Amino acid sequence: MNHAEIARRFNRSVGARHGAVLVGGAAEPLYVPATAARPAQIRYTKDYAQSALHELAHWCIAGAARRALPDYGYWYQPPPRDPAARAEFLAVESRVQGLERLFARAAAVRFHVSLDDPGSEPGDFANRVVAAGADWLANGLPVRTREVLRALSPDWEARVATLHG
Repeated sequence: MNHAEIARRFNRSVGARHGAVLVGGAAEPLYVPATAARPAQIRYTKDYAQSALHELAHWCIAGAARRALPDYGYWYQPPPRDPAARAEFLAVESRVQGLERLFARAAAVRFHVSLDDPGSEPGDFANRVVAAGADWLANGLPVRTREVLRALSPDWEARVATLHG
């Protein structure tokens, strides 16, 4: 599935129900909260399917208070990061990418773990991403996450069930 189809499926169903629109073509990903005049915008990088799925994962994880803030109120420290900042970033990112991996499987999009830290060693990050995805499945997926998965593929449960480490 390409980025346009991902956006179309999200926008016509989940996005329409939740007042959000997935928009490609951005130089950098960005979440813009809704206003009285327009829905929230989930902007993904250029026209990359994986970027669209990654930004949807952030949107699914963000609670209502975070969805009221630009970029969910998160800070972004570009690389290189010191060890403490890198550890904090990777702890959050493993959960996001774990969910993104599930979305990628449902959408039949190739998934690549992204460290977003050129030159750093991946270490066990890929394993942490796989474990996070398994944890999402084992402990139950939030409602919006299930809605996104269903929008991506009616048979998402069968597709995701075939995921292995």
